[in-house]
Amino acid sequence: MDIYLPRRAPVAVIACGALGGHIREIVERRGWPVELHFLPSLLHNRPERITPAAEEIAQAAQARGLRVALAYADCGTYGALDEVCARLGLRRLAGLHCYDVFAGPSRLRALFDAEPGTYVLTDFLVRGFRRSVVAELGLDRHPDLWADYFGHYRRVVWLAQDRTAELEAAAGEVAAMFGLPLTVIDTGTGGLEQELEGLVAGGDR
Repeated sequence: MDIYLPRRAPVAVIACGALGGHIREIVERRGWPVELHFLPSLLHNRPERITPAAEEIAQAAQARGLRVALAYADCGTYGALDEVCARLGLRRLAGLHCYDVFAGPSRLRALFDAEPGTYVLTDFLVRGFRRSVVAELGLDRHPDLWADYFGHYRRVVWLAQDRTAELEAAAGEVAAMFGLPLTVIDTGTGGLEQELEGLVAGGDR
């Protein structure tokens, strides 16, 4: 799924599909000259596939003369994305995962220091929890495995980018699946927008 906004020398941004809705909104609102490429969000279940998929698109975009940036944090690649960034001259979102981007690494660290058994949700995960987690892990077919996957969690935290009554009810349903309390932290998308601005501008952090 690509969006082309040709104005000045264009930039290609390779993004995680889980951030797709937020990124499209920000790019269109800011009028940035960005060509967007979204990789499937389900690659997070196979993070070793993120780097080769991103590298293939990045090389093709660079061959067309575009500057390329990655709208990914490390996302479980354990430095593999950083190696590609160093080799191809790319930049990526700061942090270990999109939770850092939304809430800030210090706030995330404080959450996990206070309760290591914290399961974190974003708006995307709230909307697609049954598809991207329950179905992908086979828990719809083998609910007896729930405790094996999630028995050590003690609370569910929703980092809310756009808190609505509908999403809050859905987040409550996810927490109920865990049998755990729900904590809601309103983050908005300001952190993501700031990071994207740096990627599009191409300057140093």
